[in-house]
Amino acid sequence: MKGLFVGRFQPFHLGHLKAIKWILERCENVTVVIGSSLESFTERNPFTFEERKEMIKRSLEKESVKEERYEIIGIPDVFNCERWVKSILNKVKFDVVFTRSLWVKQCFDLFEIPVKEHPMFGRYSARKIRRMMEEDKDWEELVPRTVSKSVKEIRGVERLRDLAKTDKISSAST
Repeated sequence: MKGLFVGRFQPFHLGHLKAIKWILERCENVTVVIGSSLESFTERNPFTFEERKEMIKRSLEKESVKEERYEIIGIPDVFNCERWVKSILNKVKFDVVFTRSLWVKQCFDLFEIPVKEHPMFGRYSARKIRRMMEEDKDWEELVPRTVSKSVKEIRGVERLRDLAKTDKISSAST
């Protein structure tokens, strides 16, 4: 059985990692779909597709997950369930979708594709992690070490702070 796991991974955190490992206990392999793949350098989506892909890949390698057990693809935003699911179906074959997102579930339900909810692994939130980065709080314990290292390599915290300042200035002037 092949699973599908969808997220924006802004950034990839320990909850995401635990969910993928849980899925791989139930499936031969998993396709990790990075949503909003064309979005980057915004406060909501600070990291590029390639940066997020590398964060995931490094994290799975560190956990000794063999490359043949997963693939990582990007899907741009399409704010239409039918077109969004079709864009995924055109790129990858899978048997079941794992998600905790009601919107993702509803979209795949339209195609009668099995959807299972994976457990909640702690109280992780990429939005909260981004806010912690912005406010200079201790965020690194919420992500795999490989992600922390990747974020530092690309100066991701500084990028996020700059983006937050820019967004606040833009909001104030409109």
